[in-house]
Amino acid sequence: MRKRERENPCDVCGHYHKYEEGEVCGVCGHRVPAAFERPIQPASAFPSEILTDFLYLGSYDNASRGEILKTLRISHILNTVPACQNLYKNSFTYHCLQDDKVLQFDDAIQFLEQCDKEKARVLVHCMLGKNRSPAIIMAYLMKCKGWRFAQSFQWVRDRRPMVELSPAVHQQLLDYEQKIFGSGETIAMQPVLPPESLPSFGFGLPVNTSPTPVFNQPTTASIFDRSVPSTGSEFVFGAGRNIEQRVMENNAFVVVPPTGGEAPMDSS
Repeated sequence: MRKRERENPCDVCGHYHKYEEGEVCGVCGHRVPAAFERPIQPASAFPSEILTDFLYLGSYDNASRGEILKTLRISHILNTVPACQNLYKNSFTYHCLQDDKVLQFDDAIQFLEQCDKEKARVLVHCMLGKNRSPAIIMAYLMKCKGWRFAQSFQWVRDRRPMVELSPAVHQQLLDYEQKIFGSGETIAMQPVLPPESLPSFGFGLPVNTSPTPVFNQPTTASIFDRSVPSTGSEFVFGAGRNIEQRVMENNAFVVVPPTGGEAPMDSS
């Protein structure tokens, strides 16, 4: 950056560059440390919207700002911390969980389902909006939306990055997931069907219902054990000759050899 474009140089390196915006000095390479580039943002006075026009997540500070809640048209408040006081009982409908250790998921979900039926907007809050109240919303997403814990957690975390579950609350959510879905498998096991009940892929062709042949099994009879057919059932040339009759008695294939006085038939 040339000198005429800026009146005052950098207080650190003495060169002219937009150090407030994080620009690196082209002369010496100086830049403002990262800690000064992104100042810590204060907590927002507005709660985080988890489900559009219905479900909001926040802290006790958010729950104490009645005017902002009215601006957002929030009419119901779910308090997940028994020690937190319900400040505006005349202006909002409150529901408070009574156990400060074990989260009462079913009780909270029943209240949220009623709010959904009434088309009412509801704020779920704990002290900081990081642990107990996000867990309640994750349980609601698992129970009412059919989402698994990982998907529910990611959905809430994307809309409120400060979410940080404690190990105890995390385990309660895992147990509740198993209670809802029954097992740790992502896809439910399909029932095993008997072969006759399975669908046919024959495309309309007839199905061969004959029994399957069995091999290597002993049979009662062999084709080679057939008895020699009687000579009377065969047609034999020269049946009047005695020598040929004797041959026929010992020849199973009924082949008559030619005699010395006969010429063989021409097969051409």
